[in-house]
Amino acid sequence: MHATPPRKRLARRLTATAAVLAATAGVLSTAAPAGAAPASYGHGHGHGNAHGRTVDVQLLSFNDLHGNLEPPQGSSGTVTENQADGTKKVIPAGGVEYLANSLRTARKGHDYSITAAAGDMIGASPLMSGLFHDEPTIEALNKLKLDVTSVGNHEFDEGRAELTRMQKGGCHPKDGCFEKGKKFQGADFPYLAANVVDEKTGKPILKPYTVWQRKGVKVGFIGVTTKHTPDVVTAEGVKGLKFLDEVETIDKYAKELDRQGVKSIVALIHEGGMPANGSYNFDCDTPGAGAGISGPIVDIAKKVTPKVDALVTGHTHQSYACTIPDPSGAPRTVTSAASFGRLYTDTTLTYDRRTKDIVRTTVKSPRTGNHVVNRDQPKAADMTALIDRWKTLAAPIANKPVGYISADINGRGAESLEQPLGDVITDAQVEALAPAGKGGAQIAFMNPGGIRSDLAYKASGGEGDGVVTYGEAFTVQPFTNMMQTKDLTGAQVLAVLRQQVSGANEEQPKILQVSSALTYTLDLTKKGADRIVASSVKVGGAPLDEKKTYRVAANEFLMGGGDGFPAFKDGTNKLVGPSDLDVFVTYLTAHSSKASPLAPPKTDRITIVK
Repeated sequence: MHATPPRKRLARRLTATAAVLAATAGVLSTAAPAGAAPASYGHGHGHGNAHGRTVDVQLLSFNDLHGNLEPPQGSSGTVTENQADGTKKVIPAGGVEYLANSLRTARKGHDYSITAAAGDMIGASPLMSGLFHDEPTIEALNKLKLDVTSVGNHEFDEGRAELTRMQKGGCHPKDGCFEKGKKFQGADFPYLAANVVDEKTGKPILKPYTVWQRKGVKVGFIGVTTKHTPDVVTAEGVKGLKFLDEVETIDKYAKELDRQGVKSIVALIHEGGMPANGSYNFDCDTPGAGAGISGPIVDIAKKVTPKVDALVTGHTHQSYACTIPDPSGAPRTVTSAASFGRLYTDTTLTYDRRTKDIVRTTVKSPRTGNHVVNRDQPKAADMTALIDRWKTLAAPIANKPVGYISADINGRGAESLEQPLGDVITDAQVEALAPAGKGGAQIAFMNPGGIRSDLAYKASGGEGDGVVTYGEAFTVQPFTNMMQTKDLTGAQVLAVLRQQVSGANEEQPKILQVSSALTYTLDLTKKGADRIVASSVKVGGAPLDEKKTYRVAANEFLMGGGDGFPAFKDGTNKLVGPSDLDVFVTYLTAHSSKASPLAPPKTDRITIVK
């Protein structure tokens, strides 16, 4: 849903940046064991009762950090909270200085506390981390005392070898070490990739599971990513790899752990769902267990073996804490903590020392649920020092102004299917590739998942309100994907539009952002491909001619059929252009000034019928 193509080498970024800068100078119900009977023991349980029959294990979890060490800008840095009176409150959230303090505070008083994550810790990261191949984020996670994480699709943005380097350490093979006298140490925690295997050997490329142990208490963790990773990462990122079914893989390793005497098992799954309400404190068990959530994770949760006691999930950037029955009908916790470090989940697992399993009951504990990483708490000093160190290294590139805006131009935070920032990005792409020698583009498409943030009017540093820095532009488009222009017939353009709402995207539509020349009506009262009103599609004000050839621009990820758009692959006469980031920055510089800032566009290209 939000996955996108890989980042390129730092060398390319620095070369492109130099050119740009030269130009710009002029609920969780307590999960309990698979199939274990509800407890009614006389011994009781507590935070650290060393002699009781049961003991509480605290599971702190989060997902989809995406290298957001600083508080995210705009709507990417807020969460919505349902109020008792029916209103909603928007709360600023996120930033690793606050996440560290939140987790450290939550751990106090808990003898048994585990911190786990469900993938996409790195990839699609803001400039401060992305410029240095996410070494700053791994360093921060080490300081956070993360115990374990699954891989996500974005862990493959730079390919298998780079993911292995993230785990094992060592300086970048091309860009070297970033700090004099310092060698990258790698992750102190295991990255789990149970369902990612080498095509030739069939063996997992990293550990499939790990076992956390303390004072005789053992909890196993199995980590998987979405089996659809090859569809949401460029081919180079997943070269030589095979992604297996999530349920079959988890079941396989749950049996293996069980044979080893590890009865308490948590699955870390980089796949997720969509709650019916976007507020972090929405009860997705209303009106029944798991009734308020849809998407792939629901089917997975219903099928995964009862040996697994809790599912920590991610990928969709949503927040939920649900109880979805396992195959035996027993309640089981399924959670996700939004994204970018804005929330963390606190789950109480009641561990039975005699059975070595987790006691699952239908009683919701007051000590479980999603918690806001608010910014009115103290900052963790070690994280502030880490951020200051890396920011200093990135500053010469990150802080250069590249444009001006008159108000927020929302991308990821837009509530509409057509995003204001999507309009800006696609117009930038057409303008750059319209000249005959550059591609002759007439139309541009942009995948919504590739727009990683908003352009916020409020200053993020000392640049001043309304100023767009190179670092902020990079945060919006961090992949440095190369642009392509191809010939597509009108029929193929129509096929692209239909693939937004059919095939792989029928259950969860992916509405592409389109340049100003393309207009059409999207009828959401209909189903599948019929949602695209074919007679409404116009190019430059004229009806789409299915037999005519159009020059279409898009990034290399979309042109390769990514995100469920195979029609792009049928295009011909490909011409490769500059990177999407360079195109975006050039447009911002050309179309804005301090005296005449860029205003948010009208978003009138897609007419929505509901």
